[in-house]
Amino acid sequence: MPKMIVSVDGVVIKEVQLTKDRTTLGRRPYNDIVIDNLAVSGEHAVFQMMGSDVYLEDLHSTNGSYVNGKAVSRQLLQNGDAVEVGKCRIKFISDVGADNVAMMAETIAGDLATLTPAALPPSALLANAVSAVVKIVSGVAAGRELPLTKGVTTIGKPGVAVAAITRRQQGFVIHHVEGSACPLLNGAPFGVDPVVLNHGDLIELAGTQMQFVQA
Repeated sequence: MPKMIVSVDGVVIKEVQLTKDRTTLGRRPYNDIVIDNLAVSGEHAVFQMMGSDVYLEDLHSTNGSYVNGKAVSRQLLQNGDAVEVGKCRIKFISDVGADNVAMMAETIAGDLATLTPAALPPSALLANAVSAVVKIVSGVAAGRELPLTKGVTTIGKPGVAVAAITRRQQGFVIHHVEGSACPLLNGAPFGVDPVVLNHGDLIELAGTQMQFVQA
């Protein structure tokens, strides 16, 4: 079943499973996904399910809807697509079960989220790239490396344990975002307060071990 991971200013605020033919998004309280932000129109956009396909349709909003940085009026969504409305960023996951099993990291927000996506040139993205990755060392995704090129990257299994790695000028920090399972850093639990990451640190999250690697 497809779902949306919703974040504002780099913080995950909700997860919404798409169970209806039409799931509305907007600032007004009667929407299925309510975003209380002046940059979001009262009736901003709608997610339409047609069989196994999910379409995003902009409802003539004031500030527009974006998919992967491109303004759209109607767009078929692909797994992993990033939908942006105002300061809200929504990660589309087409198959929740596959996402949980694979233990994939979902980049849901960044330092550039407050800029207009359409105005962001590729050179700006390259300029913000960093030489740090999270390497998965156990589980079905062992060996995969996840580049930390965004301001905030979340890792984990939604509903079980999710942590966020944030890039700062001095380096990287990690903190617990959601879930009842306690994440570990080098065998010690960490919570919502940011903890500095060092090269070689081992992260354990929802039964999967990862290593922070920085050049």
